[in-house]
Amino acid sequence: MNLEQLKLPDFAKDIRLNLSNLFGNIAHTGLSNSQFYGVALAVAYSLKQPQLINAIKQDAEGLTPELEQAAKTAATLMAMTNLYYRFVHLAEDKELSPMPANLRMNGLRGHGISQSDFELFALAVSAVNGCGLCITSHLQQLIKEGISRAAIQASIRLTATLSAAAQALAIVESESV
Repeated sequence: MNLEQLKLPDFAKDIRLNLSNLFGNIAHTGLSNSQFYGVALAVAYSLKQPQLINAIKQDAEGLTPELEQAAKTAATLMAMTNLYYRFVHLAEDKELSPMPANLRMNGLRGHGISQSDFELFALAVSAVNGCGLCITSHLQQLIKEGISRAAIQASIRLTATLSAAAQALAIVESESV
């Protein structure tokens, strides 16, 4: 199943149209195909939405094993780091904040794709997971690496739309039980 065949209900018409616009006009996002599909796949993995994962994989132009592996790495590492750093931030404990995380995070560097592409994936997943510290960190790194704010915004528009699609699919699934 590709994204065109994804059965989003009528109450998600806006989401359907946004998906069609984003996936139909990748060149207008300021993202390369690998950035666009890598972000989409990392987000779908983080949302744990098999229909989206499969549809994106079928639609993805130039999806390489390295890109898919990096998307999986971003989704899983950010699941850990986003939770940890969100807790540290929300706890507002001055003694806890400077303590080392002592969590293995080698995948942040050993992922097999460009660092800026991986940072885009990590930013998108951090947005899904709601970690403000991680969002700030990845955003600063992307700007430092010369990624345009328009491309960053497009990656988050894509993230928000995929999140809404996953929500619509979950609603449909819950109604069929």
